[in-house]
Amino acid sequence: KRFRTGENQGTLVAGGNGQGNRLDQLSDPYYVFVDRDHSVYVSDNANHRVMKWEEGAKQGIVVAGGQGSGCDLTQLNGPLGIVVDQLGTVYVVDRSNHRIMRWPKGSTQGTIIAGGNGSGSGSNQLSYPYGLSFDRHGNLYVADQSNHRIQKFDIE
Repeated sequence: KRFRTGENQGTLVAGGNGQGNRLDQLSDPYYVFVDRDHSVYVSDNANHRVMKWEEGAKQGIVVAGGQGSGCDLTQLNGPLGIVVDQLGTVYVVDRSNHRIMRWPKGSTQGTIIAGGNGSGSGSNQLSYPYGLSFDRHGNLYVADQSNHRIQKFDIE
């Protein structure tokens, strides 16, 4: 829900039609990212997808995953943290696959940009990552939860 300063009731902007996997439903949403056009991106964890809800939309658009749980480049497994850049590229924590993925706008599959080498504590591994962020130089920071560390990656 979207709240405005001084208001105590939100406006529904995504989901709200019960738990499920239809395009007008979410199942265990975790993270939200709002772009400059007020589109709302949601990591729809139990549906293994990232959804985009344009302002005023009655249903969302699958922008990453949505092919069931799995480790193929077309799939996610428990997505969490998300960031979307100005080009509409979606960066998502693919938690149970121990990787960070990049999904260019309109793409039907992503690419692995960090991790993806099994769960572990090596510098090229993640273990149940949770969140991500970028600095102004384009460096990727990952909250690597089960390793109790933050990793920095140069992905350019």
